[in-house]
Amino acid sequence: MMPHDKKLDSPVWHSLNETHSNFALSYKDVKFYHPDYCPFGGFSSGKNVSSSIAKYAELANDFFIVGAKPSFRDTLTLKNELVCLQMLLRNKIVTDSKDDIRKLTMEDMGSLFRLVNLVQPGYFKEKTFLLGDYYGIFRHGELVAASGERMSMSRFIEVSAVVTHPDNTGRGYARQLVAHTSNNIFDQGKIPYLHVAETNFIAMSLYKRLGFELRRKISFWHFIKT
Repeated sequence: MMPHDKKLDSPVWHSLNETHSNFALSYKDVKFYHPDYCPFGGFSSGKNVSSSIAKYAELANDFFIVGAKPSFRDTLTLKNELVCLQMLLRNKIVTDSKDDIRKLTMEDMGSLFRLVNLVQPGYFKEKTFLLGDYYGIFRHGELVAASGERMSMSRFIEVSAVVTHPDNTGRGYARQLVAHTSNNIFDQGKIPYLHVAETNFIAMSLYKRLGFELRRKISFWHFIKT
């Protein structure tokens, strides 16, 4: 039997085989999220997956393969490799949140989409909101910071969309929201993990202070249709 944390080597594949199977588009040895929800795909073996990836590209012009570098056809261009640190949290975070954190509802879906794409464009789709629970901090009725859950499997849930509006940084919102999201994942009987670009030293430092530990480096291969 595969050790549980080894599934994190291919988080998309295992999420779409487990908790998120309803969001899966399956092409032989590759599984993708439907592009309306998340532009991610993954596979579990070293087989030639180029034809499967080409099939998905008929639906999505711009997407990522997470994990090992895949084979691909010349109808696609590998735009770049985003190397991330995959970090895991083993224990709940002791927190003294000073701000009111609200679980977001369908009414907040558009505000969350706009905020995330202002800060981290390219990853978050309007229906990404439906993959898990999202939380936010509001000021004067406006959503100014958020975090939530994206990829989800039987034992692990990814903390994602950790964003703060540029006019509201430096107030500790990200720390409070990551702690809140992570603790809620533990309350579900699961373990939180996240991905952070290896060049994002500020976020990396925050996650380490909160208790996240480096598990491995993992690549997000960004493809676009040629």
